[in-house]
Amino acid sequence: MKRVEGKVCIVTGAASGVGREDALLLAREGAKVVLTDLNEELGRQVAAEIGEQALFVRQDIASEADWQNVIKQTLERFGRLDVLVNNAAILAVGSIEDTSLELWQKVQRINSDGYFLGCKYAVAAMKDSGGGSIVNMSSISSLGGMPAFCAYSSSKGAVTAMTRSIAVHCREQGYRIRCNSIHPDGINTPMTQALAGGAPIAQEELERNPKNRMCDPRDIANLVLFLASDESRFINGAELRVDNAQLVSGLL
Repeated sequence: MKRVEGKVCIVTGAASGVGREDALLLAREGAKVVLTDLNEELGRQVAAEIGEQALFVRQDIASEADWQNVIKQTLERFGRLDVLVNNAAILAVGSIEDTSLELWQKVQRINSDGYFLGCKYAVAAMKDSGGGSIVNMSSISSLGGMPAFCAYSSSKGAVTAMTRSIAVHCREQGYRIRCNSIHPDGINTPMTQALAGGAPIAQEELERNPKNRMCDPRDIANLVLFLASDESRFINGAELRVDNAQLVSGLL
């Protein structure tokens, strides 16, 4: 259907998992995609799979210089920026009692500072070219209490609040830049599988259970595509849950 035909999209953490699915789907629907990741080998493989409409740039999302470089290369290669998908993040287990200051600061640096920098430079690039869409990956842990993920939940809470602030700011400035957050529960990716001992989980096995809390990366990519497209042009500052009613069930 070419739902994002001609749009230029940046997807962070695009070497694997949800980011990979985002990049592949956006490209199939007509977008030019800039993929970023610390894993250069896998990132370049995904870019090669997409072809000429893709560019890979190695990036530490917590580095301001790296963000400046990503934006620079995007504009040099494709001339504009229409969509930013802030997807890269780290997941750390630890309650308030178990989490060290060092771990807390590491998680905030990547998950909070990294998204702040992405949004800051995306807004600067988009506001002079007619607007765009920013999609921030948050979590249901930012909306409900998950005791085993203190630092992670807090970082995603910051992303959620920042998303609202950016949405209102851009609206008031007349930039036509939308900013929304996605809130999954579990996603069947290598990052979450590592918490279960690193064993891959067949999606067919998960789908047999109607109470399943873990979605497929494609479920997230489908929502990212919608938010990147003009179909969602009036959705701004929204918190969109992908959790099979887990949060409203009160069983976090």
